[in-house]
Amino acid sequence: MPCFIFVEPSSDGWIVRGDLSGGPLKFATGARAEQAARDLAHRLADAGEPVVLEIRLRDGARAGRFLFPSHGAQTGAALARRA
Repeated sequence: MPCFIFVEPSSDGWIVRGDLSGGPLKFATGARAEQAARDLAHRLADAGEPVVLEIRLRDGARAGRFLFPSHGAQTGAALARRA
């Protein structure tokens, strides 16, 4: 079962939420939130956990959905795939 991560607007910026311990992460800009979410997704994929990352726009519409397949001990980083 993949881990789900969402980047979405909040009242005072942007949040990264999902199957994370410690609650949502808050950011001032969408770009920073998206980069943090992608970094997290890569780390989880490196650890062997498949990840689905979904990014939302200010109006709530989906901007993108990406799959980060688990690659654990494999050499080289797997690229995210648009889902």
